[in-house]
Amino acid sequence: MNKPDNKELIFIPLPSGIGNVIPMVETAKTLANHHRSLSITVLITTLTSISVPELAAYTENLFAAASEPSQRIKFIDLSKQDGYDSSAETDPGMLESLFIETQKPLVRSVVAELTRSTQVVGFVVDMFCTAMMDVADEFGVPSYVFYASGAAYLGLLFHFQALRDENGVDPTEFANDSVTEFSVPSFLQSVPATSLPEVLVLKDWAPLLLDHTKRTREAKGIIVNSFTELESHALKALSTDSKIPPFYPVGPVIRFSSLCGTTEFADVSKWLDAQPLSSVVFLCFGSMGSFREAQLKEIACALDHSGVRFLWSLRKSPPDTCSNPRDFLPSEFFDRTVERGKVTGWVPQPNVLAHPAIGGFVSHCGWNSILESIWFGVPVATWPVYSEQHLNAFQLVKELGLAVEIKLDYKSYFYRELSDEECVVRGEVIEGGIRCLMEQGSEIRKRVKDLSEKSKIAILKGGSSYSFMDSFINDVIENCT
Repeated sequence: MNKPDNKELIFIPLPSGIGNVIPMVETAKTLANHHRSLSITVLITTLTSISVPELAAYTENLFAAASEPSQRIKFIDLSKQDGYDSSAETDPGMLESLFIETQKPLVRSVVAELTRSTQVVGFVVDMFCTAMMDVADEFGVPSYVFYASGAAYLGLLFHFQALRDENGVDPTEFANDSVTEFSVPSFLQSVPATSLPEVLVLKDWAPLLLDHTKRTREAKGIIVNSFTELESHALKALSTDSKIPPFYPVGPVIRFSSLCGTTEFADVSKWLDAQPLSSVVFLCFGSMGSFREAQLKEIACALDHSGVRFLWSLRKSPPDTCSNPRDFLPSEFFDRTVERGKVTGWVPQPNVLAHPAIGGFVSHCGWNSILESIWFGVPVATWPVYSEQHLNAFQLVKELGLAVEIKLDYKSYFYRELSDEECVVRGEVIEGGIRCLMEQGSEIRKRVKDLSEKSKIAILKGGSSYSFMDSFINDVIENCT
């Protein structure tokens, strides 16, 4: 029987990670537009036990857009399919990767139905969905891994996975180590133990993370949301390791929010329009970044004393869900900064960074935030909070010279019980970082502006990322013939 002419890639993103889902889906859209003989089906599962409003709004828009017949990309909501295992959602503590394991039968059924009318040529799975590589094997098609963080970080994971499996090294032994440094091929500088990703040194997370990393070695290739001009050393080091699949750096993948029409953001946008060029420091700590009251007061003190114009996207840690900052920040802070500052709730980060009034970004250093800051030419002051952000901050400050340090070794209560005294960053430290960040004409600002131009060239025809996109598509097509 002849194979169908239409070639289909199956994308499987992480169910609840907005920082993983958006770049993966946006990459899928770019691929679909890049090659007319390639179509893409994205299998979306939303974990109702983990509520992320921004992610819910994003996926709703995806399903609405998928009804357009001209689209070469379609989205299937697995939770609406017959055979969806809702019992797997009843435990809110179930890790997403274990949840994915329970969905194999449903994915197998959906893909089998697709093969009736199209030639499935491969799976592209999130790094935490490597269990789905088993389903790809059953259909006799190759698997590719999409990696939403940087290449240097993945190189570090490969390094520690090899140390564990070949030398018996347990990375969790370095959880409280402030002395040891590691020579890692994907980094030029030695990586201190204090900059290791928190998920790599926690006993509940490290085995799972390294098991996914080990499985990634079996992939046909790795798509990474980065670009050669940003991570040239890491990508070169990884490309010379015969035990690691080929890399396809296709970034930066940047998406403007479709939620910028809200009344709250209209007010923020109007306020920014009235500020001088590059005069405002923007403070935002990601979709999961929040602080206790003691830390928020230190930030307020720093902004008050700095004299800098600011926009602060503020989130307070649970269980206290009070949404009015005036209920827990000093009234005199608002009185003294009323002419030069604005405190707000959630705002669409890329849209804010794109505004010409923004001159600096105090960030948790999530990888998407780093790429957005580079794209818009806005220098960063690093304040990592959780996940791999400590390593990202180290890479920006020490490895690449693209950021100012507020804190590289911040101890978060995100994963462990810590007192305020153990984790609070004092106002004078924050103030010093902000002042340094907002210096006009600094070398860091110049380097970021230069890299911003290179990031835009990378995705154009003839650019490095555009060429890697071509290479990936050609490899997929060659592997299916």
